[in-house]
Amino acid sequence: MSENSYGNARRISLFTASCLVVANTIGTGVFTSLGFQVVDIRTGFALLFLWVVGGVFALCGALSYGELSALMPRSGGEYHFLSEIYHPAIGFLSGWISVTVGFAAPIALAAMALGDYFTSVFPIFSPMGVALFVTIAISILYSQKTAIGSYFQNSTTVLKVALIVVLIVCGLVLATPQDLSFLPSLDDFNAITSAPFAVSLVFVTYSYSGWNAAVYLASEVESPQRNVPRALLLGTSIVMVLYVALNFVFLYSTPIEDMAGQVEVGYIAATSIFGERGAKLMGLLISFGLVSSISAMTWAGPRVTQAIGEDFAIFRGLAKKNRHGIPHFSLWLQLAIAIALIITSTFEAVLTYLGFTLTLSSLLTVLGVFVLRVKQPETPRPYKTWGYPLTPLVFVGISLWILVFVLTSKPVESLAGLGTIALGLPVYFWAAKHQLASSRSQSR
Repeated sequence: MSENSYGNARRISLFTASCLVVANTIGTGVFTSLGFQVVDIRTGFALLFLWVVGGVFALCGALSYGELSALMPRSGGEYHFLSEIYHPAIGFLSGWISVTVGFAAPIALAAMALGDYFTSVFPIFSPMGVALFVTIAISILYSQKTAIGSYFQNSTTVLKVALIVVLIVCGLVLATPQDLSFLPSLDDFNAITSAPFAVSLVFVTYSYSGWNAAVYLASEVESPQRNVPRALLLGTSIVMVLYVALNFVFLYSTPIEDMAGQVEVGYIAATSIFGERGAKLMGLLISFGLVSSISAMTWAGPRVTQAIGEDFAIFRGLAKKNRHGIPHFSLWLQLAIAIALIITSTFEAVLTYLGFTLTLSSLLTVLGVFVLRVKQPETPRPYKTWGYPLTPLVFVGISLWILVFVLTSKPVESLAGLGTIALGLPVYFWAAKHQLASSRSQSR
């Protein structure tokens, strides 16, 4: 297999691919979710177990995606996988979601959150101005050489992880321990089997979303059949350890009553650990962390659009690269959508139902492991899912539970998500018809 088999020189190392996973996963969720969980769940073991279960879910997905990425090492993520496993129409619909809002909406959300946190420390700036500046600047950065983007991603991710580790260590050393047990008990069993635990788990799994980031740039990763599965597993494992440790520190250092029902759990915990100056420290911590998250999504998103442009002649312009080998038209399209969402602030509703569609897409992808094992049993697999068939079954089971729960508890948002997918069908048939007509004209 040549270096340019998929149209890009492979210059992304295992370390950078792992950083991409970590950066794409760690956002604001881990700093905000606990406040809602402690309203109804008051045992340390059950609260930490939430984050362990969420981590196991993400690891099962990462292990399953690893087999598919080694079997089909091309950029594009679910779009590429679902097109090859089932039908190009299924893959296109997944890509449709990614192109329209799948990456642009989270970028806009993270940018606006960054603006809010940054201006809480430096109030002379405008939150929207900061959000727009960071989003545009990072997009311009990723229109340059891949090496520049790799260095930036690595640096911001290492900084993010280092700051979280410092917070964890300081919490363990400086904080006054709370009267809360982390050993399992009968009360924990009741809490784990309760409805509040189930509700909380939905949001915890959302906090882990991003564990599949490396597959979107598989074509550009060095030795992708070996390194993409490793990056998925390594990055997700690091996130799981950080998430569990960080929530332990929150519970260890801060009274549950102070966090119950509050969004700014990170701010409250930092205040308990460092005093009033902890507020500014946490604001800067999350701001720097969000730069890394925006960077990862800005880098990965255009590769899905590029793959669609390579497969459909009508969208060929989206696959065009600049002199640095970057799919710049796809990058500018994503930036334009993100800017529109930041300015209009209309993305909250999109994000509400986006989780449903993305979970459905991941579910179909992991089911593809079983499908290909049946359809192509003799095909060489450079990497096989560890723990098969239990590993993908765990992911499928939890995904189905999430889909049913969200569909029954938020039917409007779920149906809106399905409606958004359906809107992609006429676009697909139009593109496929144009593709067929173009092929016929060329064959004459």
